[in-house]
Amino acid sequence: MIGSLNMDMVVRTNRAPNAGETLMGQAFALSPGGKGANQAVAAARLGAEVSMIGSVGKDTFGSEMLEIIKQEGIHIEHISVSETEATGVASIVIEEDGENRIIVVSGANIDLFAEDIQALETVIGQAEMIVMQLEMDLAMTEQAVAIAHGYGIPIILNPAPARRLKDEMLSQVTYLTPNETEAGILAGMTVDSIETAERAARILLQKGVKNVIVTLGAKGTLLVNAEGTKLVPGFPVKAIDTVAAGDSFNGALAQQLVSGKSLEEALRFANAVGALAVGKAGAIPSLPYLPEVENFIKHVSDDKELKS
Repeated sequence: MIGSLNMDMVVRTNRAPNAGETLMGQAFALSPGGKGANQAVAAARLGAEVSMIGSVGKDTFGSEMLEIIKQEGIHIEHISVSETEATGVASIVIEEDGENRIIVVSGANIDLFAEDIQALETVIGQAEMIVMQLEMDLAMTEQAVAIAHGYGIPIILNPAPARRLKDEMLSQVTYLTPNETEAGILAGMTVDSIETAERAARILLQKGVKNVIVTLGAKGTLLVNAEGTKLVPGFPVKAIDTVAAGDSFNGALAQQLVSGKSLEEALRFANAVGALAVGKAGAIPSLPYLPEVENFIKHVSDDKELKS
């Protein structure tokens, strides 16, 4: 896992304030997060052996993040401590219906550069899967993708926060996992339906991506590759907090693929993990363990059999 580590500052409120408006919130909490940390913990809790490359600040948040990640059984020896930047933070407002608005201050996450990742080439070359996001220095991320591609290692790139990417980088990605907004930005079009998501995915395939997996929330995921298009249904649940939904999905996808599951099996499992994550508050605190996911899938399957 090459990714960000943030301390999340979470406020719960009935609705987000309008410009210039002050509202009273219902609750506040500090919660470990960052897309990289979330995805690393998601994979580790499902049974994967995870090593993380990232950066924190020389501060209280940084020390807390390192201890939390270590307690999850994740290898932290390649997480550096910045001498100049504070640990990244995210300000998160969660509305009553579970929707969220997030502002990220990257801090130490962008204090990891292309030359730093080049120095870790041997570490990257030993991995079975590389997972990345876009909350870090883009040149560093491009270099990491190129190194992994050079070793023939499958790459999951979760293109969030959304930004335009070079075709050369996209052509080296094995699994691209945008949501609808991110797919639209990458493809240069509006994505607001399954049909437009497929069109955007086809554009990304033309740029060289091997598999485009558009996450569609409760509707599931749309897989588009050279073999065709497949909608893998989701698991409708009542959302309490959607903060780590996509991160839990990506961590689960990586764990399942490394364990030898087919892509379609991995996507169904990852959809279940995402459904469980939105049913709990917090980022890392919401991430399920393997027995929870297996029980959830079993109960859903049992319910379907009873109804049929």
